[in-house]
Amino acid sequence: MRIAVFGTGGVGGYFGGRLAEAGEDVIFIARGDHLRAIKEKGLKVDSRNGDFVIYPAAATDTVSDVGVVDLVLVGVKAWQVPEAARAMQPLVGANTTVLPLQNGVDAASQLVDTLGPESVIGGLCRIVSFVVEPGHIRHAGAMPSVIIGELDNRQSQRIATIEELFKRAGVEITIAKDIQVALWTKFLFIASFSGIGAIANAPAGILRTDPQWRTQMLQAMQEIYALAHARGINLPPDSVDKVMAFVDALQDDATSSMQRDIAAGKPSELDAQNGAVVRMAHEAGIEVPTHALIYHTLRPLEDKARATVSS
Repeated sequence: MRIAVFGTGGVGGYFGGRLAEAGEDVIFIARGDHLRAIKEKGLKVDSRNGDFVIYPAAATDTVSDVGVVDLVLVGVKAWQVPEAARAMQPLVGANTTVLPLQNGVDAASQLVDTLGPESVIGGLCRIVSFVVEPGHIRHAGAMPSVIIGELDNRQSQRIATIEELFKRAGVEITIAKDIQVALWTKFLFIASFSGIGAIANAPAGILRTDPQWRTQMLQAMQEIYALAHARGINLPPDSVDKVMAFVDALQDDATSSMQRDIAAGKPSELDAQNGAVVRMAHEAGIEVPTHALIYHTLRPLEDKARATVSS
């Protein structure tokens, strides 16, 4: 299968790398020093599941040179998806499947807006990974896994094909019974954990043991649970308990990518996570005071980071 990884960061680099390691025809879309390092030395991945290097690695920043592919893994940050959707159009033909792996719940609809509903499926992943240096990815935590599903939850041949593809690469993969429930379950976790972690500037070990932060994280989760139901997403009654148990099982030093980006003064997924909760809650006419506090506290830092990048 011919696969393009659009955004070769911690997520795209890891999962695309595993597919390439398994012998699939993978081309990595990257930029700048990261691209140069991949071309010169290959894509290096350090992983608790075994280190590997893809060398030589097919990589480019010129999407039009790649042509139409069978599968696009979308590995950019959530706030970059609308721009990425426009840029990846030369990759997408009549039989191309586009698989978003972003945090948040907006990526698939943003891709559909540009690429049409026929090309896009739903997806999410679980992994703690990041770029250590140009050409070098580190998988630092969580068992890497992917969940996929058609946006209308029908069983399709392409879903079965992608499931088999990831299994051959040794990646844990699940076909969701309800992809929206799966997306919102992760959203309940990541927006709450990221937001509280960012305002506390603390890792999982502190967030779950400090009574104040634990209470605020639970309140944030309960707000998303209520919002999901207000939007017709039937999260199971034990969703908050299960997600909190997942937080309790994280490594003590675990942090989210959004938290790390904010701490480093970089643009983050604040708008796609806590900002999205505030926006959707306003549309639904419900209150989300914890997420509103997170969003409005962190928004000045986000504005400063984006101004620095655009200047």
